[in-house]
Amino acid sequence: MTTKTKKAKAARARYTQEFKQEAVRLVEGGQSIAAAARTLGVVDQTLFNWVKAQRAGKLQGADSKVVSAEQMEISRLRAELARVKMERDILGKATAYFAKAAK
Repeated sequence: MTTKTKKAKAARARYTQEFKQEAVRLVEGGQSIAAAARTLGVVDQTLFNWVKAQRAGKLQGADSKVVSAEQMEISRLRAELARVKMERDILGKATAYFAKAAK
């Protein structure tokens, strides 16, 4: 295999335990596998496999370790903090831009 071929090969996506559980909840909540997969941007067969694994009690994430509720909350809060910081930075730049344009 040449280096060009290696670079062209797409990396395999890895999903967290939380993401998989949320996807399965969508399906168990009444949404079809196809619709949920389309919404999440995953392949139908992948989501089907997650649902099947969940029902068998064998659903695992990319890191294959159990995640506690506290760890999930910490991850959610970190993601929210990053989003809020980004919004703050954007608003600061917009304020500076419009203040400069108003003069």
